[in-house]
Amino acid sequence: MSEKKPRTDFEVWRGVGYPLGATYDGGGVNFAVWSEGASGVDVCLFDSQNPQRELCSLPLVDVTHHVWHGHIPGLKPGALYGFRARGPWQPENGLRFNPHKLLMDPYAKVLAGAVNHMGPLCDANGAMGNELQMNMEDSAGFVPRCVVEDSHYDWGRETRPNIIWRRTILYELHVKGFTARHPGLPPELRGTYLGLAHPAAIRHLLELGVTSVQLQPVHAGCTEGFLDTKGLMNYWNYNTLSFFSPDERFAFSKEPGRAVVEFKDMVKALHEAGLEVILDVVYNHSCEGNHLGPSLSFKGLDNQNYYWLEPGGRARYRNYTGCGNTLKLSHPQVLKLVLDSLRYWVTEMHVDGFRFDLCSVMGRTREGGFDADAAFFQAVYQDPILSRVKLIAEPWDVGPGGYRTGGFPLQWAEWNDRFRETIRRFWRGDERQAAEIGYRLTGSSDLFRASGRRPSASINYVACHDGFTLNDLVSYSRKHNEQNGEENRDGTNENHSWNCGIEGETNDEKVLELREKQKRNFLATLFISQGTPMLTAGDEMGRTQRGNNNAYCQDNEVSWVDWELDKRQTALLDFTRRCIRIRQGMPVLLRRSFFLGATLEDSRFRDLVWFRPDGQEMAPSDWQLPYVRCLGLFLGGDAIATLDPKGRKLLGDTLLILLNAHYEAVPVCLPGKEWGLRWDVLLDTAQTVTTERALNASAKFLLSGRSMLVLVQS
Repeated sequence: MSEKKPRTDFEVWRGVGYPLGATYDGGGVNFAVWSEGASGVDVCLFDSQNPQRELCSLPLVDVTHHVWHGHIPGLKPGALYGFRARGPWQPENGLRFNPHKLLMDPYAKVLAGAVNHMGPLCDANGAMGNELQMNMEDSAGFVPRCVVEDSHYDWGRETRPNIIWRRTILYELHVKGFTARHPGLPPELRGTYLGLAHPAAIRHLLELGVTSVQLQPVHAGCTEGFLDTKGLMNYWNYNTLSFFSPDERFAFSKEPGRAVVEFKDMVKALHEAGLEVILDVVYNHSCEGNHLGPSLSFKGLDNQNYYWLEPGGRARYRNYTGCGNTLKLSHPQVLKLVLDSLRYWVTEMHVDGFRFDLCSVMGRTREGGFDADAAFFQAVYQDPILSRVKLIAEPWDVGPGGYRTGGFPLQWAEWNDRFRETIRRFWRGDERQAAEIGYRLTGSSDLFRASGRRPSASINYVACHDGFTLNDLVSYSRKHNEQNGEENRDGTNENHSWNCGIEGETNDEKVLELREKQKRNFLATLFISQGTPMLTAGDEMGRTQRGNNNAYCQDNEVSWVDWELDKRQTALLDFTRRCIRIRQGMPVLLRRSFFLGATLEDSRFRDLVWFRPDGQEMAPSDWQLPYVRCLGLFLGGDAIATLDPKGRKLLGDTLLILLNAHYEAVPVCLPGKEWGLRWDVLLDTAQTVTTERALNASAKFLLSGRSMLVLVQS
């Protein structure tokens, strides 16, 4: 019996211009792609059994409102395709049409294969290095294929957890890094969406107490050419190729389209466990890089409209991202692309929100500046779908005026780098941190109150994927990125570590215990602070990257979570779980609104009071002293608005928190009995396991050096 030959006799009808992308309608597939400057667009079909074999190239025969479209009867889901765009080659005018380059559909829901940078991809760099000369070599053998999607999926009775903001605890993880070494997972599922969906992986999340997993980018991405030549890859995946397709690198099955199904299986399993799924998304730039980068999609379809170009030389790109190019969201079609992508991930993939990488780019206007009322923010605000999910901004980019912490509109939470920096400086023992620590522990009202937002708008973190891990923060005074192949020049020059005088690994028991105590300080501070805490995977059990603070290209044990825990790591995990239980069980730590403090006329109702080590209230002049490293704060409980028959305040979950950033113990005195007669110790960072005990009003004792005590009113 002879092998069945694939069809090559396809024809194109006019079709329709909506929806964009490839849509199966039961009788064939409609293709629609936007390009204002093209003179023609072809759809190329490939053999599903031999993806390198091109079956035919057919011109899309109609164009409506700059959308080129056509319908191919008889074509079915699973078909492989790509586009070629014809038009002027004038890089100096921002036009880079090159029919020799096979282009990805910006609306492709499935991609099969990966970019091979060893091939002739770069349409902006022709013969003899002439960047203005068209590259005439065909790229089809070196780029992925788009796949016509079968969108059917049975979600069953899956429901969204809908965690309210003030109860949210974010857990930032990498799908592969979290699962690659997990001993409870079948080996074949490690590093995959299905691995994260496995009961063993979910069990850790539930026992830890987090509510929402924030996945590092899972959009289909591309490794940069310079990493390829070094035998490295873009492990973090902040280099997007497709805004609709989940990356098949994290799929167990390599059959085209299975990544979509497995991603949905993962979301379904996490939702059934009561866990939200937040996506870290990169809409600020694409993987096509600068004027020397490859032509993979936007650059070849309509370069001048998709990207910000330099007005004085349109062959070059504005680089507000540090990654070579910047998407131009001020253009209606680019804005539409991003909004369509976001809605797709909410409605079809059932995710619960997004963290936007370099989000200041989303507010860049036609003039290039940032505007909190930019079209993107207005569109999201009024959108009936997107306005109801969690929206988190990384509130900066690398362009002029790009640092915007506290400057985003209503509905948006923000990564609070001011919290990170202040907490690190305070526990390092820096001078003049009192006023800053006051704001950061209580929700950063100086940043978020004026815009009408609540404390939950502050995403509090001490460490994240970008920088030292928590363990390395207290173990290294300088970065060790030699494995990245850039002679340790990459990554930020962090100088916030407290390494006890010995850097890196050591057998000195005293140094090791000091480091463990400092980790406990950071974790306890994170979870008792007002705002939304974010923990990075592995920090709860002392994960190390061996001093690498920019492990974006390390797809190996440097980046993967190590689940083989020693005694100290197990104790740190138990401590983190206790911190989270305390937070979730104390309404005073989950406030809807900012503290009123001394603005309350009746002292019986005061919800926030600051104390000196001698047990007396801090005076305004105390905040300006350079050496305020030991202080306390009283947090009035949730029943502060109620009085008993004798006119006394009814006490709920009232807390007293004492912090000592001195390296030596400090004599302290608890406040007088008017603030509480008896206090139970909830958390003591000076101890690996907190000893249960009680202290009376006005009790005097030594608060251990670099330690923190959390007391609850009996």
